Amino acid sequence: MTLAITLLYIVFVLSAIVLVTIILLQEGQGGGFTDALGTAGKQAFGVKARGIQSFTGIVALIWIASGVGIHIMNRQHSGSSLVGDGATIENTAPADSGTGTGN
Repeated sequence: MTLAITLLYIVFVLSAIVLVTIILLQEGQGGGFTDALGTAGKQAFGVKARGIQSFTGIVALIWIASGVGIHIMNRQHSGSSLVGDGATIENTAPADSGTGTGN
């Protein structure tokens, strides 16, 4: 089980790095990081670059799926959750003993 979680973490980090790089290279409405690359960047990621947009979507889906997979596997591995199983929160304040210094 821990090998699968480790592999999911590796996929998660690698897909995040690829996703950030691809998003920074794409040209937005007002230019973008491709302006720093010169004309070669504009030719590679121009207005009609449908392939890079679909690749970005695929990498984003891989990133989201690996993140959800990590969450599910960690939850199953630990056997507990932060929210709990719907149990109410108990009051842990000490009860009044009735031995006050009252008049």
